[in-house]
Amino acid sequence: MTAFKKIAILSMVRNNEVFAAKWIQYYGAQFGFKNVYLFLDGLDQKRPEFSEQINCYQLPHSHYRRSKGDRKRAQIMSNFATQLHDSYDVVLATDIDEFLVLDPLLNSNLKNYLSQEFKGSSLSALGIDVGQHPELEQAVNWDQPLLSQRAYAQISDRYTKPVVALKPLQWGSGLHRVKGKNFKIDPHLYLFHFGLVDFDHTQYQIRNSELLKRGWATHFKRRIQLYEVIKTQKPQEADLSFTALRNYFSEKRKWYAYNKPAVYKGNALIKIPERFKALV
Repeated sequence: MTAFKKIAILSMVRNNEVFAAKWIQYYGAQFGFKNVYLFLDGLDQKRPEFSEQINCYQLPHSHYRRSKGDRKRAQIMSNFATQLHDSYDVVLATDIDEFLVLDPLLNSNLKNYLSQEFKGSSLSALGIDVGQHPELEQAVNWDQPLLSQRAYAQISDRYTKPVVALKPLQWGSGLHRVKGKNFKIDPHLYLFHFGLVDFDHTQYQIRNSELLKRGWATHFKRRIQLYEVIKTQKPQEADLSFTALRNYFSEKRKWYAYNKPAVYKGNALIKIPERFKALV
């Protein structure tokens, strides 16, 4: 019988209470609320629902441009994760709208799965970027599982991220890579990104004057292209695409970008398999 490892999860959030509450509930159920760590970026931030059950800290907000802000956030989370490794065997770090999922085909759970022995310093999950179909799907009911309300997603090299730290390490900007380390995409882990799961919520974020002043306009313009992809492209068979793109992301990397997935520009749109629908 596998002995459970001690596993912690951390994130940082600013002005996104709806996702913060979902994030706390999800990871608290996976690993125990006492092992959940959340930084609120700003003394002006309202504590999200369920935050009294976890380790929740408020930090003074620094008004950096987007790129510098992403680097600083990764640095803070890396340094804190290193401290957590004094007490924990495994430390996870995600953005507040990212949910690590174990394939239900294994009939197990994240805590059990991550208690195995792995080689290397980190594990990457296959990135699944979920969006609302602009014509076929209604606004999200935040009180219900998100995946039960969405049919389409894009397999994404951008969100194939090394969110599982098996040893102390330093994440790069946006947690998209580990500095000076190779990466391995685990065959059973998926990172569902829900930043575009609801069109109205996305529009609210895009109109955020603070973010626009910090240089987020180009990022938003690139990101919302997912809605057009969902509306116009034909979905590929999901499980075949999972395998094919794991291999592509690993094998097609440039030598100078060995610590992050290869960029994929083909059609990576899928219909989300039914087995995932009740998980998040």
